[in-house]
Amino acid sequence: MEFLARIEQDIPPDMDPDRLAEVKAAEKVRGQELVDAGKLRRIWRIPGRRAVFALYRVDSPEELHEVLSSLPLFPWMDIEVTALGAHALDPE
Repeated sequence: MEFLARIEQDIPPDMDPDRLAEVKAAEKVRGQELVDAGKLRRIWRIPGRRAVFALYRVDSPEELHEVLSSLPLFPWMDIEVTALGAHALDPE
């Protein structure tokens, strides 16, 4: 199953800069793990915002929830998910 997630960060402005640096470093590591596992297929930055569109390929909505909630920045994310279905003209 494929899901398109719009993820926007809502990090408190008063968050300790050292803590934020730690969380962002951990986010990068976890993101790479998801890429390597084939779960995170594509990711696009939304210009002018602390936001991305991310394409995930997972086995179920439950697995997607596990993946998203495993992100170190998850507590400070606003996430909107759209399930995607195959189209007859899709080249894959």
